[in-house]
Amino acid sequence: MAKERTTIPSRPRRCKIASGNWPKIDICMFTTWDGEQQHSRPLSARVRRDEHAVYFLVDVAGEKNAQIERFPTVSCAWVDNGNYKYALMSGTARLSNDRGKIAELWSDFDKAWWEDETDPTIRLLTLTPENGELWDSPGKAVALVKMVVGAVTGAAPEMGDNAKVPL
Repeated sequence: MAKERTTIPSRPRRCKIASGNWPKIDICMFTTWDGEQQHSRPLSARVRRDEHAVYFLVDVAGEKNAQIERFPTVSCAWVDNGNYKYALMSGTARLSNDRGKIAELWSDFDKAWWEDETDPTIRLLTLTPENGELWDSPGKAVALVKMVVGAVTGAAPEMGDNAKVPL
């Protein structure tokens, strides 16, 4: 696992996910709080850096909607296991029925859940990011060699980089 850095770098790093240096990771694990425990589910994210927002199309029914109304702080985790890249973002979520934005974000992928963008049960979930973290580790072969060296020498392997990302 990547060695965790506890301080923010003196020179803020550009978020590689939003800048296109990372592979596109569409599906994230979206986590809410119900007052007693966390609940996570996969959702398709539409990251719009220029709007400082992450959008999701969701159904009007569902426990997450009531959880967001009561506890709007949420988190999202993206994973690219093949390239050992991980991202976490947290912030404030809100639900709306912005039909114009729903139509703008609509894609053929959404037909798995709704007939078309005019379906009255679609809602827009908007995440305004406040905190972010990235973990960028070497590829599988390099990671394996570093772990073996660490096991033999007893020294913790330098597995990659972690940074808090100003959003």
